[in-house]
Amino acid sequence: MIANEIRGFEHAYADVNGVRLHYVTGGSGEPLILLPGWPRTWWQFHKMMPALAEHFRVIVCEYRGMGDSQKPAAGYDKTTMARDIRELVRHLGYEKVNVAGEDVGSWIAFFFAANHPEVTRKLAMWEPGAPGERALHMPALPPPGGPNVWHLGFNQLDGLPEKLLEGRYRIVVDWLADQFSGDPGAIDEESRQIYGRAFDSVESIRAVAGWYRTLYQDIQEAVSYPKLTMPVLVPSSHLETSRASNEWRATDIRFVEFAGAGHYISEERPEQLSRELIKFFKE
Repeated sequence: MIANEIRGFEHAYADVNGVRLHYVTGGSGEPLILLPGWPRTWWQFHKMMPALAEHFRVIVCEYRGMGDSQKPAAGYDKTTMARDIRELVRHLGYEKVNVAGEDVGSWIAFFFAANHPEVTRKLAMWEPGAPGERALHMPALPPPGGPNVWHLGFNQLDGLPEKLLEGRYRIVVDWLADQFSGDPGAIDEESRQIYGRAFDSVESIRAVAGWYRTLYQDIQEAVSYPKLTMPVLVPSSHLETSRASNEWRATDIRFVEFAGAGHYISEERPEQLSRELIKFFKE
């Protein structure tokens, strides 16, 4: 499945914590782990990777169930997925890393920092950040103009998503890009094709179900964690909501607003987000 190379970056695999992970590396400096979201792959960060690689050793990881990584039947709770990343860090020989994630990747990044603080130098997470109880109270029938989060329930269904979407996942990729992005054109045709193909298989669709089927458990665990003590950055296109969900998660947390952006900040505002991450992680 690997395609769409970026000059200066290499693909690699590691067998860690009982799963085979695919990751892409480039650049030099302190290690920076990037974790993509749904429905995305490592390619989500392709606009940012060259700029970040001027300052960091960039490692973009397709976690359990994503892209060219293995898609086992179980292990999709975020504690286990964070352990996968911890073992990848050990495999790569690093004692401490910076970690950043968007969407599902932000959940894993939070769990990584919470469960492995001794390895986490700094954390950046966004859209939404730590998994929170707010998701438990979002209505299945939203009011006019309210957020429609149908995918939270749909992605947990047993057997139906793969019957509807096998070979047709591009429909979901396009709908989300057009509805949730502040700039749908920022997610170009090439990227949409990559994401659609990556999730077309039954195995991939079932892995997505695994990410979301464990979300209730993840939320309960996340609420019980003590505050993070490492520096935390939360970029956000919806600052008020992001503060409510994340402000109490850490003792040293800062927010940066991306006014007018939508859900996919890394693709909509790659230059701005790269600047903020470089500034934060280089301090």
